[in-house]
Amino acid sequence: MLTFILRRLGATILVLLVASFIVYNLTAITADPLRELRASNSPNREEQIANRIELLNLDLPPIVRYFSWLGGAAKCVILQCDLGIAFSRSNQQVTDAVGNAAGSTIQLVTAATIIAIIFGLTIGILTALRQYSGFDYTVTFLTFVVYSLPIFWVAVLLKEFGAIRLNAFLSDPEVTVWAILLTGLISGIIFMSVLGGSWKRRLITFGGAFIAAGGLLWFLGITGWFARPQIGIAGIIITGIGAAIGITALSTGLANRRALYSSLIVVGIWGALWYPLQFLFLYVPTGWMLFFLGIAAIGLGILVGVVVGGDGKREAARTAAVVSFITFFVVVVDRVLLVYPDYVDRIPQSGVIATIGSSTPGLRGDMWFQILDGFAHLILPTIALAVVSIAAYTRYARSSLLEVMNQDYVRTARAKGLTERTVVVRHAMRNALIPIATIIAFDIGALIGGAVITETIFAWKGMGALFVDGLNAGDVNLVMGFFVVTGVLAVIFNLIADLLYSALDPRIRVS
Repeated sequence: MLTFILRRLGATILVLLVASFIVYNLTAITADPLRELRASNSPNREEQIANRIELLNLDLPPIVRYFSWLGGAAKCVILQCDLGIAFSRSNQQVTDAVGNAAGSTIQLVTAATIIAIIFGLTIGILTALRQYSGFDYTVTFLTFVVYSLPIFWVAVLLKEFGAIRLNAFLSDPEVTVWAILLTGLISGIIFMSVLGGSWKRRLITFGGAFIAAGGLLWFLGITGWFARPQIGIAGIIITGIGAAIGITALSTGLANRRALYSSLIVVGIWGALWYPLQFLFLYVPTGWMLFFLGIAAIGLGILVGVVVGGDGKREAARTAAVVSFITFFVVVVDRVLLVYPDYVDRIPQSGVIATIGSSTPGLRGDMWFQILDGFAHLILPTIALAVVSIAAYTRYARSSLLEVMNQDYVRTARAKGLTERTVVVRHAMRNALIPIATIIAFDIGALIGGAVITETIFAWKGMGALFVDGLNAGDVNLVMGFFVVTGVLAVIFNLIADLLYSALDPRIRVS
């Protein structure tokens, strides 16, 4: 393993050196850092030109300047990066400019990638298991349509329907009868298609989903939930129970009672801790507090699983840990929603869902205000990036799982009398995830490079905007700062994908 990693890192360093040499020289040859000054009418124009030539060593050939830049970049190994000065950013250090942009982009990419992976893989698996059904045909049609949509058009639609009209509704929330009927109808069709079965079962599923979804929307409307949203201890427990049943069904199967009991016990513990945690959230609102609570949530699940799991301690601990973290996340969301009424009073009149920027300028408040504000700005660009990736992951997951399900070892597993859940989750899915791991690694690298169009539409100052600004100004150092971050991260994620192959398929050896 170590030999493989070192060999790959050696090859990676060589590739990065050659690529950086080409990018630097092409940019330096085609760019003109003095263009802006030459067009200036300033009386000290010549002095400014001379200062910039001296600052950027423009009197030296591009090749010599590259090796001078490489010497500063090599110091990143000892955590003392010197990537030069970004003259287009008022002579700001490139490391500072890249650090700010990378933080915004990684925040956006992380949310979009997690959503795309969860929904894309789930929908892809369901369509593969329901091959040639009406649900499969519908999802296939929708994924092809969404995948072919231009991202700028998706972003514009999100601004219109996800921000402008939704904000108009939130300013005066009134749930109409037509909204209740439409919500129930859509929910009924979705659940009926996913669960399938005989027509009698489909009609029962449709009716149950119609009543549940429509009734929930009606209840939220008459209680004024949209004006003062909250989850509450009842919602936390209900969500936790649902997570316990769902995660146990996927992880070990509901027949494993100890794993299910471990998960339900964890949910009960979080329900008992809900009220005391409100005082902790009030007096110690820090990011480190949430971080350590998240670690404690995982540890709590492992502890309960080990105590209750019996002979299946490992499976019970794993399942309870996941359920515990999900329940903890819901508790945090509940706390964030408590500041919603005050947040609405403090923000401008444009509405709750923001359409530009990554934060509200001049907004003052504690950590909970900042989290809610960040979510309000993050939701639209995240959906814009995730919706296309969901369509792609759905197609990849479907085709990959269908190919694996026809293999001999899957038929052998069925012949041994294993349940369908065990055959799909433990045998087929591991091999089906191998090509998907490669796609995800490339996708993450591309997104970190900056979704230029999405960032431009939503005025999100990330890596894409940094790269475009550097090219337009002829700022070679800024462009190379972008290259260093995206190149290194792309290589790292591809190395992780290679290592995942051996974890997913024991037949693959990285050596």
